[in-house]
Amino acid sequence: MRQIIIAGNWKMNKNASETQEFCAELAQYLKTHSVKDVLPLIAPVFPFLAKAADLLAKLPAAVAAQDVSAYESGAYTGEVSATQLGSIGLNYCIIGHSERRQYHHETDALVRSKLLQLREQDIIPIVCLGETLEQREAGETEKVVVTQLEGCFRDIELKSGSEIVIAYEPVWAIGTGRTATSLQAQEVHAIIRNWLKQRYGVEISGIISILYGGSVKPDNIAGLLRQPDIDGGLIGGASLKIADFCQMIDTAVDVAREKRPTP
Repeated sequence: MRQIIIAGNWKMNKNASETQEFCAELAQYLKTHSVKDVLPLIAPVFPFLAKAADLLAKLPAAVAAQDVSAYESGAYTGEVSATQLGSIGLNYCIIGHSERRQYHHETDALVRSKLLQLREQDIIPIVCLGETLEQREAGETEKVVVTQLEGCFRDIELKSGSEIVIAYEPVWAIGTGRTATSLQAQEVHAIIRNWLKQRYGVEISGIISILYGGSVKPDNIAGLLRQPDIDGGLIGGASLKIADFCQMIDTAVDVAREKRPTP
């Protein structure tokens, strides 16, 4: 069974003291709760990544960056390289988020370049995909998602499947309060899984975790996680409150127990 990932994308929220307080509370939670088959993950802003990683060190959790440069080094003011992220021990990084695509005009080709930079440092990319409301209403969801997959993974080979994570995030459900139903989300996750099977084979495709992102909350996460191809959540606003985040981890642990094969 695939590990369930509960990933909190904090976006441009929380200052230094708020980050420290959240991580300290999460650390205490992890010391007193079993999270078997579940990986809690948080993605703070760049300045506080090292502090978050330090506070959660040696605990069953991970810290991710929210983005990375497509360049290794050089005169790129404001950019942060994969080498620099690796130097503070990060193992994950989000790339291709819809907000980066929308506000910074990032293309699939650029996302692919970032993916390659991360792989050079053995940092696992969380590659985001998803359609707009207009594209969904035009019946273009599968076309859009497959096009994004083909662009981001062009000539990318995988050895095991564990070196990549995919996040399906319908743009129309991000920060809007609208959520794809569990069945709507599963339908697209199945499209992604099928593409992965055709591209990388059954074994590797069965290992890759596919997360759902789009107004995930404590009251809807269980239904999403019970779907066969949904392996966690890329969670925005609901991940900013420690009580909500821990509640979603608890739910994921319960669902993982349900999904665990009977000995």
